[in-house]
Amino acid sequence: MDRANIDKTNSWPFIEAKKVLRERKKFIDKKGKIILQTGYGPSGLPHIGTFGEVARTSMIVNALDQLTDIPKEIITFSDDMDGLRKIPENIANQDKLTQNLHKPLTNVPDPFGKFSSFGEHNNEMLKDFLNKFNFKYTFNSSTKLYKSGYFNDTLKLILQNYQGIMDIILPTLGKERQKTYSPFLPICPETGVVLEIPIIEIIKEKSIIIFDNNGKKLEKSILDGNCKLQWKVDWAMRWYTLDVDFEMYGKDLIESAILSTKIIKLLGKTNPSGFAYELFLDEKGEKISKSKGNGITIDEWLEYASPESLSLFMYQNPKRAKKLYKAIVPKAVDEYLDFIEKGKTQNELQLLMNPVWHVHSGKMPKEDIIMSFSMLLNLAETSNADNKELLWKFVKKHKKDIYEDQHPIFDKLVSYAIKYFNDVIKQTKKYKKPNQGEKIALQALIKALDDCNDQMQPEEIQSKIYTVGKENGYKDNLRDWFKLVYEVVFGDENGPRMGFFISFFGVNETKKLIQNKIN
Repeated sequence: MDRANIDKTNSWPFIEAKKVLRERKKFIDKKGKIILQTGYGPSGLPHIGTFGEVARTSMIVNALDQLTDIPKEIITFSDDMDGLRKIPENIANQDKLTQNLHKPLTNVPDPFGKFSSFGEHNNEMLKDFLNKFNFKYTFNSSTKLYKSGYFNDTLKLILQNYQGIMDIILPTLGKERQKTYSPFLPICPETGVVLEIPIIEIIKEKSIIIFDNNGKKLEKSILDGNCKLQWKVDWAMRWYTLDVDFEMYGKDLIESAILSTKIIKLLGKTNPSGFAYELFLDEKGEKISKSKGNGITIDEWLEYASPESLSLFMYQNPKRAKKLYKAIVPKAVDEYLDFIEKGKTQNELQLLMNPVWHVHSGKMPKEDIIMSFSMLLNLAETSNADNKELLWKFVKKHKKDIYEDQHPIFDKLVSYAIKYFNDVIKQTKKYKKPNQGEKIALQALIKALDDCNDQMQPEEIQSKIYTVGKENGYKDNLRDWFKLVYEVVFGDENGPRMGFFISFFGVNETKKLIQNKIN
């Protein structure tokens, strides 16, 4: 890859990679490694936002690979020692969780009965998922690192800087919360609950804190997992101990990042390079939540479309809030296909700006694109194909020179199209019943197709459709003409480019299709 082109590109993974190398140069040179972290709170099942964070961080690693040979490591950190604060709405056997509220997630029984704890269950789900995408990462468990003593030296340093940390945090809290706030949260020896209680006395030389537990003194060592840290202090401690060079986080954590930055500087190190991304929203514009299970799940997306199309969605506009629900899948797939096609004629600099170059870590697919996913969905409907073999047979009927083994991307699209059509589109179809005037216009379209044949170019057929619309009352608004065709034929306001659809589907087949819908 030409360095001059890398210097010219303004794709965001390269911008962030250059920023990391610039801001963290002396630290990276000293340790001979670049460490990037992603965080996961296992209080609910892993959701699509979690995937987005790892996918985007991996894209930055790919950009870094073009810039330097220094080794890179992504640490996926699970905050599984955090207390279970509320019961996720999308989990069965909730009574098991209710009885264990506020206990560390790795001490809460697994409601699915598969693992030793709820935290471990969610951790394993996350790892299985990330492995499916072949992400390269190192998994770290908060519980394991606390209990093994890995964090002990930093915990002692935090205790030494207790007052300075309190001076950073307290001004951000309300008056009542200030009275009880402690950066250290002891684990109750009787109930196993993570306690948020005030401090009576600190014995720094012994790394011991005496807490006020509802009027009773509770003496606790801060080491070996006897206490955990409040979130903002914990985040700074993690950056410090793991020597993190880069971490991205949701826009809702910007204030936390500012405070954690102040804390790590107090401890004597510099904060990592940061990247705040916008949040994902569901169909109603509400933030996607792992406890609610709203939006589209990872598993659902992978039933309807390829992992690469999901990665593309994550790549695009990370600093803009985006709705993430089932209806956006076809658009994401078609954009993925479109970028593959564009890549075939792009020079090196243009490729560095092509999102699919980043999705595929610089290895652009070479496959010729047969048709859009939207078009394939229309064929799934109009051909009545309910399995992959039938839909392929229908495609080959009109495209005799294509074979499954030469079109692996399209081959997978065929299966996705049938599943998506039956699960999503079929449920929302509303076919229009044309009135008398609309029937006359559609009959005129059928008649015009008498002059067409399957050898004609799509644009010739498209031109005839335009003419019919203009001659039948739609001269000033051809959009309404095509909307009529789409609503009657496909049960939707939008549809494929009709000239291309007819040339592929067949002229006689289209005439029969329109006539059946009119009837």
